[in-house]
Amino acid sequence: MLIVVFCILAFAMLALGFEMLLVMGVPALLAKAAYYAAMPDVIIPQKIMGGVNVGTLLSIPFFIFAAELMAHGVIAQRLTAMVRALVGHYPGGIGHTTVGSCMAFGAVCGSAPATVAALGRLCYPELQRAGYSEKFSLGLIASSAECALLIPPSITMIIYGWITGTSIAALFAGGLVVGIVLGLAFMVLVQWETWRVGARRAEKPKPGERLAAISAGAWALGLPLVILGGIYSGTFTATEAAAVAVVYAMFVEMVVYRAIGLRQLVAIAESSAVAVSTIFILLAMGALLSHFVILANLPRIVLDFVREMNMNWVMFLLFVNVLLFIAGMFIDPNSILLLFVPTLYPVATALGIDPVHFGLLVTLNICIGMITPPFGLDLFVAAGTLNRPVENVIAGIGRFVLVNIAVLVLISYVPSISTALPKLLL
Repeated sequence: MLIVVFCILAFAMLALGFEMLLVMGVPALLAKAAYYAAMPDVIIPQKIMGGVNVGTLLSIPFFIFAAELMAHGVIAQRLTAMVRALVGHYPGGIGHTTVGSCMAFGAVCGSAPATVAALGRLCYPELQRAGYSEKFSLGLIASSAECALLIPPSITMIIYGWITGTSIAALFAGGLVVGIVLGLAFMVLVQWETWRVGARRAEKPKPGERLAAISAGAWALGLPLVILGGIYSGTFTATEAAAVAVVYAMFVEMVVYRAIGLRQLVAIAESSAVAVSTIFILLAMGALLSHFVILANLPRIVLDFVREMNMNWVMFLLFVNVLLFIAGMFIDPNSILLLFVPTLYPVATALGIDPVHFGLLVTLNICIGMITPPFGLDLFVAAGTLNRPVENVIAGIGRFVLVNIAVLVLISYVPSISTALPKLLL
């Protein structure tokens, strides 16, 4: 009964606008006082500090720093110019350029908001000049950035791997495939919209211009090759890959492209530190909450409920997708992971669902949550970056949400899409 009370309290605090660290922390502290009063109080700081004292999490500040470096540098411009030179002259070329650029930039930064901020100003004017509507252009930019959460490196997958003990390398391999599937689905929608509105194509670049654009973007494309090649060849771990990403990004932006100076580097480091602090505070409180979730045997309670309802893995995944879709409308990605995965993951494995498959379903649901109102983060980043009303972004997002749902259903019930490559490589 008290568990129900604490859940109601958490949702009430969420609805009232409390910070997520309090939404997770207050119920955990009340659970300690009500259920485990005899437990020494020292367990609280131990779980808070010990929960984040994990080597895997060290990759997060490195990847965030690398993402900030590239978002403030010229890597985004070089990648966009390269993709435009390759496909911009085809029907729907600028739309495909937007999707391809977001996928490429996501592969070097791992952050959806950073992708929107870096590429929005570059792609939006081009989409408008090609004849796409404002709503479609805004929706395409906000949605395409989701691929950054799926195509490695992905901070979301790192946190999921930390919570569940799933191989980060396996998650990265599966995420690459799912990210490509999602990107191709967006390209199909772009092609349909191109035919519908008669969008103009860009002029075909001369061979020399195309070669120059590819050459200019080669250093930027080298980063995912270094990261993924190093991980799957066994040269370094995912954590070490994050440190390599920082060194590589600094070298490219400061030495090769000369786009960032020492003063900018300090400012970028400060903004990265703020972002990292926010994430780690949530992770620390989530570790405390997860401890009491396990002590309360909540996963077993949920599993018994699933069995009583006679759910198989098909119905369970439907339940999970609906639950996470609703949660994504109101809760940030990291909090979704911390609140739901500790309870749902043991149930998923008990039903025989592959941990990598389940992790990619969770990540894909979080992607959808980034663009679903009322609190989809990418909606507000796109509105702020492009100086457009957030209502206009929301108005253009509907078709992309439907495409996301279609891909989610496909990935949910064809597990081999997300598991084939990890099994092949690892």
